[in-house]
Amino acid sequence: PRPSVTPPLSRSAVPLAHTEVSGRGDRPPLVLLHGLFGNRGNFQTVAKALVRGGSGKVLSLDARNHGSSPHSPLMSYEAMSLDVQHLLTQLGITKCILLGHSMGGKTAMTLALQRPDLVERLISVDISPVTTAPVSEFSAYISAMKAVKIPEGLSRSAARQLADDQLQPVVQLPQLRQFLLTNLVEVEGRYVWRVNLEAISHHLADIMNFPAFHKPYPGPALFLGGSNSPYISSKDYPEIQRLFPRADVKYIEGAGHIVHQDKFEEFITAVLNFLPPP
Repeated sequence: PRPSVTPPLSRSAVPLAHTEVSGRGDRPPLVLLHGLFGNRGNFQTVAKALVRGGSGKVLSLDARNHGSSPHSPLMSYEAMSLDVQHLLTQLGITKCILLGHSMGGKTAMTLALQRPDLVERLISVDISPVTTAPVSEFSAYISAMKAVKIPEGLSRSAARQLADDQLQPVVQLPQLRQFLLTNLVEVEGRYVWRVNLEAISHHLADIMNFPAFHKPYPGPALFLGGSNSPYISSKDYPEIQRLFPRADVKYIEGAGHIVHQDKFEEFITAVLNFLPPP
């Protein structure tokens, strides 16, 4: 392992940007954590639908180096878990229901395993507590994003179109390009990526990995996969069982990796059914 040269300062939590939708006061709050290259806006419609379905208040968070949250050179699950713990303390939340998608699911699992007292139950959307294979394609996406060149003075739509054209040879799926392009923002007349590409590319192996844990999380857990996605596979079941002995694995038929987008209604129903009875 490389010797660690991070100054102690960067080990501390960063204040996460978040949005709150108020729900029932007598039910535990839900905390939603997005995936890599996402932001809290990915869960906006989900948050509203859960509250309409009778949940407690719903918080959607921007992870460090994503959305409007601060950038930091550190990008480990321990650090991201600490960020969430810090926010919970700040908001006076002593117990919550954690729901995380992909990278956010791994942050949620890390937090539940580190601080089970804070987590009433856990929902991991399309991700397992194991190493996620295809790192190489993500490296390619990051390189393509870094290589995007946009002249100043373009309209937002022209800038997006130009970035889309430049990403296309590497990122073939139009849906995925659209998703990555939500990170293109205008700052003082220049178009920049609001995700911290440096930190993400530097820590890609950490993000694809999962920290080692020995003590299981004793609460209820739901692993909610898309039937068309390879991210929760039967070979992960022993590890899910070891770390989350009360886990249930369910698949939503016809959904890919972004389950909540592909099969919105079915996703909301599955989450509401898993919430504690009122």
